[in-house]
Amino acid sequence: MKSIFVCVAAFALAGSAFAKLPAPSDEAKAKAAEAAAKTAHGGKVEAYLLCKAQDKVAARTNKVAKPAGKDAKAAAAPASACVDPGAFVYTPAVPAAPASAAPAPVVAAAVVDKPKK
Repeated sequence: MKSIFVCVAAFALAGSAFAKLPAPSDEAKAKAAEAAAKTAHGGKVEAYLLCKAQDKVAARTNKVAKPAGKDAKAAAAPASACVDPGAFVYTPAVPAAPASAAPAPVVAAAVVDKPKK
């Protein structure tokens, strides 16, 4: 008897698992877009810091390699193509305006009386 009750309860709860979630509101969409932009900016900052660290290591390697008589260019070439992404600034996208703001003109159909036979 318990197994039947457990099976019925499981089927009843499984139906709610397949229910659709409501569409996110405009505010939720805006927050998600801002979070995505902030994450992308964080990735750019991390790439910039990595580039600066690699340049620092390359400069140190070149400094050590020159007195040892090794070819400095073969040891490490500094990239020096690091681009600072700057501070995070988020500008939300402006929703597109409808194509035509003016309502379409209403054309009245002419009513013509047909002659009776």
